[in-house]
Amino acid sequence: MRRRILQATLLVVAVTAVVLGLPLGFSALTLVEDITRGDLSTRAQQIATRLDEQVATNQPLDLTAVRVAVPAGARLIVRTQQETRSFGADPGESPLVETVSMVHSGSVTLAAPSSPVRTQQVQVGGAVVLLVVLSGATGMVVAGVTARRLADPLRHVAARAARLGAGDFRPDQRRHQVPELDRVSDALDASGAALSHLVQRERELVGDVSHQLRSRLTALHLRLDALATTDDPEMSEEASAALEQAERLSSVLDELLAAATAARAQHSEPLDVTAELTSVGDEWRDVVRAEGRSLRLRVPEGLLARATPTRLREAIGVLLDNAVRHGEGPIVLTARHGAGTVVVDVSDSGSGVPDPLVPYVFERGFSAGGSTGVGLALARALVEADGGRLELSSARPALFEVYLREARADDVLGVPWKIDPTPR
Repeated sequence: MRRRILQATLLVVAVTAVVLGLPLGFSALTLVEDITRGDLSTRAQQIATRLDEQVATNQPLDLTAVRVAVPAGARLIVRTQQETRSFGADPGESPLVETVSMVHSGSVTLAAPSSPVRTQQVQVGGAVVLLVVLSGATGMVVAGVTARRLADPLRHVAARAARLGAGDFRPDQRRHQVPELDRVSDALDASGAALSHLVQRERELVGDVSHQLRSRLTALHLRLDALATTDDPEMSEEASAALEQAERLSSVLDELLAAATAARAQHSEPLDVTAELTSVGDEWRDVVRAEGRSLRLRVPEGLLARATPTRLREAIGVLLDNAVRHGEGPIVLTARHGAGTVVVDVSDSGSGVPDPLVPYVFERGFSAGGSTGVGLALARALVEADGGRLELSSARPALFEVYLREARADDVLGVPWKIDPTPR
């Protein structure tokens, strides 16, 4: 779009330059010649008047008396019935000639060289061209500023929509003072809040259903185990068959939950966690420093996990923001290998979470510090959307741990693995 705006503006400037510049240049060139011819005509009229006075008083023609009115480099030619007289230098080829009739049967002709006029015309033409060039340059600057002011907000709104599609449901407070774009931003924020609520309800529903089904299946297993050990052979056989069906049902439930987790994480990709966390740390270091605190980053090289970059950055950003708002002392962001996982820790040295509040820290709308109560619930939803999990591992001081699935070798074909030369 920015290119199209620039092209359209420059086309308008070019058309304006052609439509106005050419007539302006032609008029300027004609004006220079007309001014020179007008001056010659005025001088010739003055000379004719002076010479008519000499003829009227029966004085011989004296051209020296009018030499002051002859321009430098011009030639004066006076024609009467008796004679033709001239004064001045040869004006050269293609001179500018102006002739005025005398009252007493004669004429006065002034022939001036054309080279000074042509020089002035060249100068005026150059000034017109310069004016057109300056107009074009001004048009380019205006077009660039206009294109930037229109294209940058559109790119930002498009990026916001892309982040929303990637699972980043946090509201974006940036507005562009363009009513139409601001209404789109408001709609995206409202959609993000609604989607966040729906995702959170989905997670809670899946968790509740899974818990209830597992509880009932466990109870069913216990009853069937008891029935399978009775002395009645027929009842024992039926109980064993029912127990086998219950075990199959439990396996199917596990497969369904695994499939749901995989479906939620289908957009995740092999991610260099080391580079991603380093970038997040760079973004937040100034924010933490502004609060008079420090951010310590302890991330080893070669950490690869399956995650969506936007979701991971937003989830870690929520945890860091929580530590800035409610914690104390230095904030520590670490990462390490776990059992088939990559674990990211965010901790500080504050008083942590009171024990009665620990079960509710991830509930939407719950906050002990006056905030909206959306951040931690959203962070957990973002992590779970990639098949990971977010836990409060320690309440005092607060330690949040993000567990991400470690990328397998077949996940990262084409991604260079760091090879450890030492044997294991």
